Amino acid sequence: MSHPIIQPLRPLTDTERNELTRVSHAPSERQNRHQRAVALLSVEAGNTLTDAAKVAGWKAPKTVSRLIRHFNERGLAALDDLPRSGRPRRYGLSERARIVQELRRSPLRQEDGTATWSLTTLRCALRGAPDGLPQVSTFTILYTLHEAGYRWQKSRTWCETGKTLRKKNGRVEESYDE
Repeated sequence: MSHPIIQPLRPLTDTERNELTRVSHAPSERQNRHQRAVALLSVEAGNTLTDAAKVAGWKAPKTVSRLIRHFNERGLAALDDLPRSGRPRRYGLSERARIVQELRRSPLRQEDGTATWSLTTLRCALRGAPDGLPQVSTFTILYTLHEAGYRWQKSRTWCETGKTLRKKNGRVEESYDE
């Protein structure tokens, strides 16, 4: 038994149809956007809510009905998730840039007590700096560094690779691997 459409899908503009088609065929799109685009195109083609849900990979036709309502209200923005509830971010762009800036700075052995950055030593340096972040957590640093494109590998640290400090004739020299 097919479910009746409570609120019909409004007519799509050419721009909306092109975007929905693009999203439904693009392999790089997130799955939820792809499913929503497929469901909307299926309803526009005249399929029932049950058939549109099956084509999109959903079990309940209510999901398609809800999607139609959101699409009629918001247009293509209905493909994206709504903002989630919860505590807003504590640190803005300038604070996150400060974390990345501190990471890019080479640690001073005497001041920082390390030759390479770890999350803990980076946190201590940020908390102790006069222009630092006295409440920053290790998780915030990790999350910010991942957002900035940095990754941690077991055999390496957060510092630049290929750069080493060596003692030679009583002084410290930087050398680079090639």
